[in-house]
Amino acid sequence: MAATQRLDKWLWFARVTKTRTLAARLVLDGHVRLNARRIDAPAKPVAAGDVLTVALERQVRVLRVLQPGARRGPFPEARLLFEELSESVTAPGDDHDGGQSSNP
Repeated sequence: MAATQRLDKWLWFARVTKTRTLAARLVLDGHVRLNARRIDAPAKPVAAGDVLTVALERQVRVLRVLQPGARRGPFPEARLLFEELSESVTAPGDDHDGGQSSNP
């Protein structure tokens, strides 16, 4: 049986969110899918090979879980926990110019 970890804890260890509380809120609010199924339980276990789709404020990230985390370490360590499966998809209307619109 593969090692598993709580979804909210994994999101925090992988530095997808700044706090574990925010990770749990993201899950409870329905912004996380596990293997294409909407998840509403922060304690749902995730394991290597699972695919997470996370709708953040301005982007959607699709991540393959490579391993559970042992701690919330620096970004290079967190990056070893997942594989980014797609380019981040920005929110509709996000013009990528830092708010410097050409329209008056």
